[in-house]
Amino acid sequence: MKTKIYFSLFLITFILFSCNKKSSEEETNSITFTEIGKGALYGNGAEGIPQSNLVITNNTDWQNLMNQMNSVNNVTDNFTETNIDFSVYEIIAIFLDVKGNGWEVSITNITEDNANIYVDKSEKEYDNSVITQPFHIIKIPKSNKPVVFN
Repeated sequence: MKTKIYFSLFLITFILFSCNKKSSEEETNSITFTEIGKGALYGNGAEGIPQSNLVITNNTDWQNLMNQMNSVNNVTDNFTETNIDFSVYEIIAIFLDVKGNGWEVSITNITEDNANIYVDKSEKEYDNSVITQPFHIIKIPKSNKPVVFN
């Protein structure tokens, strides 16, 4: 009889702790990304690109962005690639505001769960007086999930 009681208490405790997990917690998986370009625009904002987090899924938008970035200096000459197969990949681009000191922005991690893709970034300030607009552009495998920037 005592064995049945102990077993029942153990089973109830196990069930309570198992069910206590939040259903909203989902497993996340890391997404491998390829860097396309990283650096800064030096046109003092003349390129006309606002602070933004972009997801580019077609060649027209990609070409328009590159043309805009090159409107003052040929920035895309330093990109690892410019011909993107948008049937396989999509582009993630982060632009900071025009900064009075040297800055850098880096996409540090990309993860996904069942519902979204999450982009983590870091910003770093340098001690100089160069006016820049930092950017980081990467490509990831194509997905239909919304992208959330952290």
